[in-house]
Order: sequence, then structure tokens, then C-alpha cells
Amino acid sequence: MKKIFEITICIAICCAFNSRKEKKPDIADIAVRGWTILTDRPEEINKAINSAKQYGINHLQLSHTIIMDLREVKNPAKQEQINLLINKAHNANIKEVNVWDHALYNLDYYPTNFKTGPDSSIDLDNPEFWIWFKQDYRNMMALIPNVDGLVLTFIETGARAELQYSQKLKDKGEKIAAVVDAVAMVVCEELGKKLYIRTFAYNDSEYRAIIGCISHIKSSKIILMMKETPHDFFLTHPNDKFAGTIDRPTIIEFDTGNEFNGQGVIANTWPQYVLNRWRDFRSRKNIIGYVARTDRFGNTSVINRPSEILLYALKRYTEDTTVTDEMIYDEFISSTYGKQASLWLKPAFKSAFDIVTSSLYTLGTNTANHSSLDFDPYPSSYSRHVSGKWMDPPVVFVKHDVNRNFHYWKDIVQHIAPARFKMPGKQLQDDAPYVFKKKWVTADEQMNEKFLGYMLTEKKYGVKTATMALANVEKARPYMDAGKYNDVYNTFYRTLITARLYEAVTKAYFGYRIYARNKSFRTKTLINIIRQGLTDIRVIAREMEKYNQSYPIGQWDWKNDRKFALVYYQKIAVDGWPEYGGVVFDEKR
Repeated sequence: MKKIFEITICIAICCAFNSRKEKKPDIADIAVRGWTILTDRPEEINKAINSAKQYGINHLQLSHTIIMDLREVKNPAKQEQINLLINKAHNANIKEVNVWDHALYNLDYYPTNFKTGPDSSIDLDNPEFWIWFKQDYRNMMALIPNVDGLVLTFIETGARAELQYSQKLKDKGEKIAAVVDAVAMVVCEELGKKLYIRTFAYNDSEYRAIIGCISHIKSSKIILMMKETPHDFFLTHPNDKFAGTIDRPTIIEFDTGNEFNGQGVIANTWPQYVLNRWRDFRSRKNIIGYVARTDRFGNTSVINRPSEILLYALKRYTEDTTVTDEMIYDEFISSTYGKQASLWLKPAFKSAFDIVTSSLYTLGTNTANHSSLDFDPYPSSYSRHVSGKWMDPPVVFVKHDVNRNFHYWKDIVQHIAPARFKMPGKQLQDDAPYVFKKKWVTADEQMNEKFLGYMLTEKKYGVKTATMALANVEKARPYMDAGKYNDVYNTFYRTLITARLYEAVTKAYFGYRIYARNKSFRTKTLINIIRQGLTDIRVIAREMEKYNQSYPIGQWDWKNDRKFALVYYQKIAVDGWPEYGGVVFDEKR
């Protein structure tokens, strides 16, 4: 029987595979207990490394702003940094330290004499290229001799292997596999180090192509690393259905840094979500461990912040599969903030999932740009990131006081996506072409008061829930250390301000789109909604401007959301929004 997915029962979407348990793993099966550090801030890196022992971490990945490509170690300063971090991690008893890599690099990295294929592509049939390629890896690995392995992204890299020339390698999968095997020959066979390969795809057909590619890989020593969700890390996505089904050891990549969900700047305290995913993956054949991201750049490390509870959840369930969500909340909050404080902090922490999925998400799908407020012009919210891409049927039941089913395409995208994002030839057609074939969307403006009502009901729920959460935090103050209270209070204060800002901008922006359709849509109710949204934008923007507490800044700078909101205000009430006919909403009428 096909499932209807519900976003507020924290990942009923995660349990679709519990019925096919091949084994009951215990901690002995979990060979890899890992963290990934993305930031290059020394103090943030040190926090993670120094905390690793208490979490039983035996595997560390250095990535993103530290190192994305192995070739970076040719820079003496980068080489020194990486070697220092490897040694520091080893000295902290982290057994295995890996660095990230991507292959192939951009075409201009490779000698001209190998680029003799069409359009100056690399001739993969030239044996001299592979001799050079493997020697290059030997040379780079020699610069960081104590590294224990590589984490290789082999899909959608600079010079895409599948686009290079070959007559011998008959399909794209064989070309990619040839690159992976060449790296494995050096890293695994010659140097005796680990090689993890990361999968990445935009849709099911691309996943099938990746699986086909993996079937061509000859090396038996390669370990897979697959994300908890298909494509990217969204709270409303189902689990990656392919993870554990490929006959290779596999580790699961968790985003406890919450790239799309607030990056720890706002409350990301939902161990039940993590447990439901990890519970499913641990039951699958071939899963040998996990690796969790500890930050999203800058000073956003979750260590010593409320969202550290996510790392704790992974640790505890790895140790003991009988642990429950309630136990995680009680243990973490009591040990970190005090038993008396937990009476009030626990309900606040438990509300975070519903707050974020009713604020940064709209009717079951993410409408933020890597946590930033950006309803328009960010097209991915209406195509690439739509959770319905991975569901059959693509239906979500939204609680949040809305309490009804929505079809992701016919209902949600059809109404909330700007018309120009639903046109053939745009991102939506690339990512979900079947949406056009099935005529689930039309390339015209469909935003209306009915759907605005659903959206505002949800946003109001988010504000109400965030208000109650902050009130609970305030009640915990007498029982908490002043510094810890300040951190928790400000996390939930920023959460409330974020929920209020999303509600205000939803009123103004989505209301304006209806208003701009033509005069027949300009009801008194709509006009009042838009007016209230514009007023609230200015009020909240002033509050954010006056906010003088420090806060984590990574990929997302929380205060910049006020700037985006004020740009919307300017386009709606002053200049007119060009993409919507330049109509100006008269705020005083």
C-alpha cells in the first residue's frame, strides 16, 4: 500500500524500509563513527577534535573550507595546515583522518598533450594519461603522509569524467569507474589507505546511473558514503532508498549542521528526527557506520550549542538501540543545562522541528535558500528541492493547524511557484520532466487567496509555537548557568524572530503576487493581509537591526534576512516588482 507522508510526525517518511530488516546490528557492526568538519576556523576545529573522544569518534573528515580537492595540498600553506590537523586529530586518539577530494578536476589542470579528444576533452584511451594521473596522486598523497584516506566525490566534478573521450569505455558509468579505480589503485592498493566515494544525484534516473557506474568499479576496497536523504538534506525528504542496497560497505552522511534548516543559528533540536533515520539505516544490510557534519562554515559548530543534541542522539543510538527520543532529551538537557531546567527546556527543544518545518518550509517543502529567506528569485525551492520528487505518490499531510493532504506538484508547486519557474526549459523541466508530461503544473500565475490562507495558517502556527518555546526557555532561567541560559535564550529568540519574519514576508510577497494578477483579485481581505505584512516587515527589520548579541555566522548570516525582507518591501510598495508587471501596492489605500 502506498504511503501518505506526514511532515510533523518526525519522519514517518523515514520508516519505509523497516520491514525488510536483514539483520539486527549491534555496536560491533558500527565500524565507522565519524564527524565531518567543514569550517576552517581553528577554534571551531579544535572544539570538534577535543570533543571527539567523549563521543567515541574514530573517523574524521576534513572538507569544504578546509580542503575540497586533494590538489590543494600542493600549496605549502595548505599542506602545512592539513598535516597539523591530521596530527592533532591522531593525538586526540581519532584513529582515521580523511581529506575530501573531487575527480576529475577542471580541464585546465591537466596537460594539453592529453586533451586530444573532441572539444579538447581528455583521451581516456591514452595509457600515458593514466600513468600521469596515478603519479599525480602519488605525489599529492606524499605531501600529507599521515592521512588515512580520501573521501572522493566522483559525480558532477570539474571535468566530468563521463564527458571525456573514449572508444574503449562504452558508457558514462565505465568512464567514471575508470577514474575511481585509478585513484583506488594508488590510495588503496599501493598506499594501503582508505577510499570512500560519495554519491550525488538530482533524480531517480541519475541514481540508477550511479549504481550502474558503481557496478563497473573493480576495486573491492572502496567504501560508499551516501547521504541520509536523496540529493540534499531536507527535513521532509524520505530516507535515501538506495543506501544499503548496494553490495559494498556503506556509511551514512548526516547533516547535523543543518545546511538548509537554520545552521544551528536557530533551534535545531530534534533528536527524534535523527533517531528515526539512523534506526532505519542501522537495520539495513551493508551499513557499517555514519559520519555527521559538525558545522556549516564559520563559527557554526554545533558543539556547546543546543543543536549538539543531534550528535548525542547518534552516539547514544549507536551504543544502545533501545534508547528513545524521550531518553535523549532527558539525558542531554539534564547533563548540559541541569535537571531542574529540563522541565522547561524539554518542551522548547521538542517544538523546534515543528517551528522550522512551518517557517523555513511551506506546506511540506523547503522554501529557504540554504537557510536564507529567499522566496524569489530562488528557483530550486519550486523544483530541485521539492520533497515530492522522491515520493510515490507525491503527497504530504500537513498538520501545523492546516490538517490536510497536498499533492506536491498539482497543489503546492502549481500555486506557490512563480509562473516563470514553471515554464518549459527551466530548472523544473530538468529536474522533474514528468511534471510537464502529466500536466501537473501550468506556466501561469496560480497563487490565490485559498492557498495564501493555508500558508498563513501554517506560518501563524510557527509563530505561536516559537512564542511558547521562548516562554518555556525563560521559565528555565532560575535553574541555569547564566552563560548557558544566554545561549539557549538567544537561539530561541532568533527562532521566534525568524518565524515572525517568514510570516510577514509570506503575507506581503505571496499576497502581492495575487494582487498583481489583476484588479479582480484585489479583495479587501487580501489588501489588509498585504498591508499587515508590509508593516510587520518594517517592525521586525528594526528589531533585527537593534539585536546586539553575537550569533553564529556561517553560510547563512541571520541578520541579512532583514535586508532581503526590506528589498521585498521596496519592490512591492515603492518601485513595483518588474517580474510581476511593475505593479505598486499602495500601502496607504
